[in-house]
Amino acid sequence: MFEVRGVASGYGTAQALWDVSLRVGDGEIVTIIGPNGAGKSTLVNVLAGIQPAWEGEVILDGETLTDLKSHQVCSAGIAVVPEGRQVFPEMTVRDNLEIGAYHAGARPHRAETYQRVCEIFPILAERGNQLAGSLSGGEQQMLAIGRALMARPRVLLLDEPSLGLAPVIVDAIFEILSEINREGVAVLVVEQNVVEALELASRGYVLEQGRIVKEAPAAALLDDPAVRAAYLGV
Repeated sequence: MFEVRGVASGYGTAQALWDVSLRVGDGEIVTIIGPNGAGKSTLVNVLAGIQPAWEGEVILDGETLTDLKSHQVCSAGIAVVPEGRQVFPEMTVRDNLEIGAYHAGARPHRAETYQRVCEIFPILAERGNQLAGSLSGGEQQMLAIGRALMARPRVLLLDEPSLGLAPVIVDAIFEILSEINREGVAVLVVEQNVVEALELASRGYVLEQGRIVKEAPAAALLDDPAVRAAYLGV
């Protein structure tokens, strides 16, 4: 179980999150939707250990991760796919992937995990010696997900995975996330693409102005008149 309890955070004196609580069960897919500026990326950064929490706790299977550095959070079992992909453009695809297996728990399994990532993303195997910066946007997103999987996470965090991608590529990425989840990895997706995100997930949260304002099964959120009016223009 991955839990967030009463988290607050921000930048300098500007608060971006207030009393955020959520949970992701083992093997579950959960999504967080919300408008631009709601604090979604700040929340991902707090969960990944990139941004400190001012208050509250981040807990994985009873272990408190709140004060850990990002590499320690990764070692504990949480990997992040950042907004904008952030691959290393001057390194090869293979080297980008192998960096994901840097921490001590993942390193002994690097060859095995690399093979599995290449099964999930055959295009990455084909492009192994190609510079990451020469890949298309969709291929770079696959690389970013593959790099996170190299850490052998229990929880995969994704920040706006559909950003800037064509709909057909988004469909493929979300189908792959379902496959990854079926293999036992819990998934937390932060998304503005409300329909895709809620169709992928079992539950969802709505984050607005730094606060969780709604939690419900994903299907119920899709049918919620307030959600449909705010995010789907219906």
